Amino acid sequence: MKVAYLTNQYPHVRHTFIRREIVALEASGVEVLRFSVRDSGKVAVDPADQSEYGKTRALLSAGKGALLGALVSEAVTRPVRFLRAMMRAVRFGRRSDRGVIRHLVYLAEACLLRRWLAAAGAEHLHVHFATNPAAVGLFCRLLGGPVYSITVHGPEEWDRPEALSLKEKYESAAFVIAVSDFGRCQVYRWTSLAYWPNVYVIRCGVDEAFLKSEPEPVPDADKLVLVAGLVEQKGHLLLIQALAGVRDSGARFRMVFVGDGPLRPVLEAEVKRLGLIDFVEFAGWQSNAEVREHLRTARALVMPSFAENLPVAMMEALATGRPVLGTYVAGVPELVESGVNGWLVPAGNVQATADAILRLLRTPVAELSRMGRVGAERVRALHNAQTEAACLKELLEAHVRPTVG
Repeated sequence: MKVAYLTNQYPHVRHTFIRREIVALEASGVEVLRFSVRDSGKVAVDPADQSEYGKTRALLSAGKGALLGALVSEAVTRPVRFLRAMMRAVRFGRRSDRGVIRHLVYLAEACLLRRWLAAAGAEHLHVHFATNPAAVGLFCRLLGGPVYSITVHGPEEWDRPEALSLKEKYESAAFVIAVSDFGRCQVYRWTSLAYWPNVYVIRCGVDEAFLKSEPEPVPDADKLVLVAGLVEQKGHLLLIQALAGVRDSGARFRMVFVGDGPLRPVLEAEVKRLGLIDFVEFAGWQSNAEVREHLRTARALVMPSFAENLPVAMMEALATGRPVLGTYVAGVPELVESGVNGWLVPAGNVQATADAILRLLRTPVAELSRMGRVGAERVRALHNAQTEAACLKELLEAHVRPTVG
């Protein structure tokens, strides 16, 4: 079985779960072709991502000439199919805040992708994210490309379901995968009852590097870690404000932000304004091995997101045996249970976050280690990359269809 993957950018430091899924599928005997809309750049932090870069073909990197040539060729050689795809692109564009022109670019990308998939003999196209990659996948199918499926992650899809034409993208797909029960319900909201049997939950997986060894006891340290891009929805700014309250309570701690992003200057300024320079460290993006080391030497992971699905960083922290302080949003309560393997607080509540951090810092490490072990067992049961990839392989085998030229 030869399956093509399409994402917006691949490889990407924030999408290690896609790499793990692909690698696990290949280990099970599936041949996987990698395609992305945009070039993710040659610079990658993790060696595994550096290896994936050389295996990935980016549509926009082909250049305007190749895209225009593919568009004209499809219009001439497949006029009926092309007209249907173009009409769909125009309809999507009129609904979207990105407009018709942008969707005609997606159509050109689909024309080129169809040719690449046909040349490679791809039997199925699997798309991650129901944003523009799913539009390209749907247009490609209308042009005569292979049947496609979607893994939807959120939260962006849930914010703009009508503007993203989610109902048509979902119901044109052979099946849709959500990565949490909460995510599946969001797909249900934008599909008809008749389509619900085609919606499945396959969770993001943690690889062997996190699962192969027993979790170490939590160290008697005051280090806390947050692994996430520096963007508004991850809650860094509110966390910094909560940390000021923790500091004022006399508690000692060191907060390490692993990740980077557009909000960094704002966050650094807030740290300086609140006098937390000696308490907060910005570590930037790190390799998988470096992330594991940060978690191993930390007391816990703190992730106060207010727009989320189910963060992979939480899975990795629990697999390492570290409790998690998270928020009551989306799929997080499916993994983190207050008082059992971590704590949950209302999203956006600075005082509740500060109180929970104080509780975390004052909890004996023996109790934290017990919570970490419970969390590691839950991750092994729900988020094993090999097990989840086996479920995906079964779905793919059931839906692979010969490509109609």
